[in-house]
Amino acid sequence: CIAIGGDRFVGSVFIDNLLRMQENPDVKYMILLGEVGGTEEYKVIEAVKSGKITKPIIAWCIGTIAKYYDSGVQFGHAGASANGEMETAEYKNNAMKEAGIHVPDTFNDLPAKIKEVYESLNLSEIPESDINTVPKVRRPKQFICTISDDRGEEATYAGFPISSVATPDTGKGIGDVISLLWFKKQYPKWATEFIETVIKTVADHGPAVSGAHNAKVTARAGKSVVEALVTGLLTIGPRFGGAIDGAA
Repeated sequence: CIAIGGDRFVGSVFIDNLLRMQENPDVKYMILLGEVGGTEEYKVIEAVKSGKITKPIIAWCIGTIAKYYDSGVQFGHAGASANGEMETAEYKNNAMKEAGIHVPDTFNDLPAKIKEVYESLNLSEIPESDINTVPKVRRPKQFICTISDDRGEEATYAGFPISSVATPDTGKGIGDVISLLWFKKQYPKWATEFIETVIKTVADHGPAVSGAHNAKVTARAGKSVVEALVTGLLTIGPRFGGAIDGAA
């Protein structure tokens, strides 16, 4: 199985891989799964018509539902958008079928089409490989990671049972948990309180908010400090910081 992706620029295309499979004696038939957008399927069609590819190809282009939308639809990524009739999934499916490629009537019929082509080739059965059986008696395994230890009755953070830090009545906060998980030690109260203060302060005011971002872009463009500051301030609005209801 080769996944080549669906972006505008890919490392290889359908025809590259299918021609390699054509030369591989162990490959008896090929399955091509395309989609709406692009014209790479037509290179395969030409190869079939010219005789460069003689092995059976079963193919389907996903995205036939796009015809039911009033406007152009892009599915998932850059390449999945038809820029003309020839790039629609329905048009490409019809073109492949006319060229002699095995194309089912619908995507749901694809398994039946694969079975039909496979049975028509009268291939000898491929022997199933031996499956490793699980022994009746299994040795218990103990897994340890650098974050927690779950070998005992209760997982621990840096030696502290989770129950001793997980609830408010323990007197431990998120700062204590971070000190145990990240720094592998119990920090003093002033340090854990500082960690929590930092989290509260920057949780919704990181460097990616519009004002900070635009101020940085302006500064990097060679503008003065005042101009960069003004750019950031002018970006602040009722939805600054990601507010979705004008709460900012």
